[in-house]
Amino acid sequence: MINVVVSYDITDDRRRNRLARVLKDYGSRVQYSVFEAVVNEEQLEELMERVEELLDNDEDSVRYYLICASCLKKVRVQGREDKPFHEEDFIIV
Repeated sequence: MINVVVSYDITDDRRRNRLARVLKDYGSRVQYSVFEAVVNEEQLEELMERVEELLDNDEDSVRYYLICASCLKKVRVQGREDKPFHEEDFIIV
């Protein structure tokens, strides 16, 4: 499984809302423009294809940060802590 952080900067409200709905299909929102998910390779490719269809490549930006298992242990959160990257929290069909 792949731990991925997805962050985005989308200028258009409609595209931004659509993107958030797509990302919710794969993971959890941890900040306004940041999602975390645990996916397999096929699901990551599917996610990226779905996102690509929504983007205006001249105005929008989406970044995918793949986090290895050893690096995941080094994640630190201050303030309200949602459970990041708990595979059992997600059911992807």
